[in-house]
Parts: sequence; C-alpha cells; structure tokens
Amino acid sequence: MSKSLKALIAVGLVAIVAACSSGTQEEIVIVEPTPLEAEPVSGKF
Repeated sequence: MSKSLKALIAVGLVAIVAACSSGTQEEIVIVEPTPLEAEPVSGKF
C-alpha cells in the first residue's frame, strides 16, 4: 500500500475514535421504586 493511503486510513481511524470518545455520554440514573406497603386489613367492613 502506498504511504498516502496508509496515512489516509490512519487519519480516518483517528477521526472516528475522536468522534466516538468526545460524544456526550448520557448520565444513567437508576431510580429505585418505593416499596409498596400492604394496607392493614380490618374486619370492620
């Protein structure tokens, strides 16, 4: 392969890696659901 083709491929790979790494990363927030409490059962009704 010619030197110019190798250089072009190298520049392309660097550009792809830079574009992927500099992208805004989404912040993952895990929200735990509140525990469900069973209501007390009374025999009045």
